[in-house]
Amino acid sequence: MKNGQTVAKQETKDCAGKKGLNNVGRKAILAIQHVIAMFGATVLVPTITGLNPAVALFTAGCGTLLFHLVTKRKVPVFLGSSFAFIPVILAVSEKFGDLAYAQGGIIVAGALYLVLSLLIMLFGIDRVKSFFPPVVTGPIIIVIGLILSPVALEMASDNWLIAFVVIVTVMLVSIWGKGLLKVIPILCGVLVGYLTALILDTLNYTNFIDYSIITDAQFLQIPEFTMPKFSLAAIAMIAPIVLAVFMEHIGDITTNGSVVGKNFFKDPGLHRTLLGDGLATMFAGLVGGPPNTTYGENTSVLAVTKNYNPAILRIAAVIAITMSFLGQFGAVLRTIPRPVMGGISIILFGMIASVGIKTISNADIDFTKNRNVIIMSLILVAGIGTKMLEVNSEFTGTIGIQLTENIQIIGLSLAAIIGIVTNKVLPEK
Repeated sequence: MKNGQTVAKQETKDCAGKKGLNNVGRKAILAIQHVIAMFGATVLVPTITGLNPAVALFTAGCGTLLFHLVTKRKVPVFLGSSFAFIPVILAVSEKFGDLAYAQGGIIVAGALYLVLSLLIMLFGIDRVKSFFPPVVTGPIIIVIGLILSPVALEMASDNWLIAFVVIVTVMLVSIWGKGLLKVIPILCGVLVGYLTALILDTLNYTNFIDYSIITDAQFLQIPEFTMPKFSLAAIAMIAPIVLAVFMEHIGDITTNGSVVGKNFFKDPGLHRTLLGDGLATMFAGLVGGPPNTTYGENTSVLAVTKNYNPAILRIAAVIAITMSFLGQFGAVLRTIPRPVMGGISIILFGMIASVGIKTISNADIDFTKNRNVIIMSLILVAGIGTKMLEVNSEFTGTIGIQLTENIQIIGLSLAAIIGIVTNKVLPEK
């Protein structure tokens, strides 16, 4: 009898062990799906702006873990590269010729998230949201997409055949894809476009891929982290974009909560999710990554898989960090041809503008009111028509140190400021 009990206990233990292994394997598979979903968009931003894609993967993973720590590990969110910051990063790069100044601006932008988090704690979400109604945020999102369109067309013009193949692939997967495939049209477009470029290179029609970058890279390699530099001009160009993406954050957290069936505004609280987003963005700026934001692609994966365990997102974050240390993998990312990124960008930047139109449509804004028409008109003209606004400024410190610098505000930042101010100044009745 005793021997029988021993055997039974051992069999129970073995079954539990197998169940545990199966559970770990299931979580790993789900986590890999989240990595695949965020991958295309996360590496697209640094590829367009000139930042390092490997560092972007590292900061996305670390930023996600930071976010989960701040939000009590309750919100199943993955943080990736923010598209809204592309135009301002490009503008800083053009002005200074050094992306380190963009990093400084990104750090300050992250700090503004912390300020918004504090304001929500003090005054409540409704009062803070009153500064960012759809009549302001909708046109700003449209501006983000439209001012980026020349960048997309310029990259695609390097080889329209490759760009066309990418666009068609994204369209087919987006419309007719099923399950997880429907969530990753960007990644599918990049893979098919890269394969097309490889074939054309092999046939000597093009010469887009520098294979030496891959062969010279080590298998394991620490990402090339860079130190930030600070300039009032760069900060003035980048930081105000937070005013435009604040409502995007609210929308993403709302959607995520709707899918999961929980109210994350109450627990852990919007102030905590903003704090997590801000700390992740500050960390990214500190080491050379793009600003972070919550990702709708990963929320879509939650909806497809019906598994809302936040631990799976943390496993995905660890996988992303691990991928950033694979030197040859990072080298492959740096060899993605420009027309491939151009084709992807044509779709994505147009979709950004479409989201702005959808924001306005869903809000049912009354266009018979001149107030609404004026606010939107000012935002669109200032954002699209103004390349740079230069302000001569002089700052004198309390200890006699004087700092004089010409501050330039790009149209997008100017549009955000104008929209928020006019919305509060013009009477609603």
